[in-house]
Amino acid sequence: MTGLYERHLAVSPEWLALYYRNPLELTHGEGRHVWDADGNRYLDFFGGILTTMTAHALPEVTKAVSEQAGRLIHSSTLYLNRPMVELAERIAALSGIPDARVFFTTSGTEANDAALLLATAHRASNQILAMRNSYHGRSFSAVSITGNRSWSTTSLSPLQTLYVHGGVRTRGPYAELSDERFIRACVADLEDLLGHTRGVAALIAEPVQGVGGFTAPPDGLYAAFREVLDRHGILWISDEVQTGWGRTGDHFWGWQAHAASGPPDILTFAKGIGNGMSIGGVVARADVMNCLDANSISTFGGSPVTMAAGLANLSYLLEHDLQGNARRVGGLLVERLRAVGAGSPAVREVRGRGLMIGIELVKPGTDEADPEAAAAVLEAARAGGLLIGKGGGHNTSVLRIAPPLSLTVAEAEEGAEILGEALHAAA
Repeated sequence: MTGLYERHLAVSPEWLALYYRNPLELTHGEGRHVWDADGNRYLDFFGGILTTMTAHALPEVTKAVSEQAGRLIHSSTLYLNRPMVELAERIAALSGIPDARVFFTTSGTEANDAALLLATAHRASNQILAMRNSYHGRSFSAVSITGNRSWSTTSLSPLQTLYVHGGVRTRGPYAELSDERFIRACVADLEDLLGHTRGVAALIAEPVQGVGGFTAPPDGLYAAFREVLDRHGILWISDEVQTGWGRTGDHFWGWQAHAASGPPDILTFAKGIGNGMSIGGVVARADVMNCLDANSISTFGGSPVTMAAGLANLSYLLEHDLQGNARRVGGLLVERLRAVGAGSPAVREVRGRGLMIGIELVKPGTDEADPEAAAAVLEAARAGGLLIGKGGGHNTSVLRIAPPLSLTVAEAEEGAEILGEALHAAA
């Protein structure tokens, strides 16, 4: 492994992060497990950053990819593409957006980039509202609206971004309020902010902030925001790159926890739909999607191979009710983890929905984030045979847990036990 690591360092940017003191080379996977180059087996509770959504080496997906690759790998959007149209039809129907149009990209970053292009063109404005602690990708425009210092690599921007309260429930100036008063305070903040600007194009928000540490507002916040946005003609972009496809258990899309004022104007997706294949995309009302007045195509978005994978993966997800499994098994897992956390003075909060769970770590006896402890638990969990992620605002002190949605009860119990031992070992 040392030789590959040295080769990596010789050709890769210094800012290309790797997990672990001794980085891991994964060679193959099956179900909810992966193996490294040394033959060690791990229970995977991070799924390639929430991307291996159903299972590793899912036969239905690998078969679809192989069969399509044997026929035609690439054509571009300049030609009719049956798998792309079929997947777009299914996503449009599932999106909840009326008269929906779908544009495919190769990543969540590119999907959010396209959504910003649509919103700013439709509204003839470069002003964007975003949430504090947010993350929307690594492109120039996506970084410029990211409200998380750890991932905001430049202060330069093609957009004017204004940040709104509400994405983090248990920290910040409104943390001590009840849910109802929290929502009212955030809406008042939004109203005040709009009184200091003009012609805002859109609000972009993750229903559950991913990189920010799986934080979320009370249900209904974005519905209350939507009432304000509609009065000003401002679009709502729901970034579902991490929350889509049933991961939260209670809903197929994260925005549905805020549905009282209707669906978003624009929805972005990626990650899980391809089960590891590079798929992203944008869903929008026809008048928004069709507002561009210049040519635009995608060379690799909507590739026949990735679309075949997406169709097979979506079919498996729906036929096996993996959303329901995320709700049931995720509910069990979060309760097990809360029991584990109750015994550790380093655990500030265990939060989450479905199979999207965060454990926030602090220095015992304080409310101060402890990124060193998070790194230590990550290492200890690996030593115990479990792969997890990390994230969080201000400092990276949240353990991120997001297994494939086919996780079994036995695997959830096993993972919780390993995490409990890792927390104890790292304390």
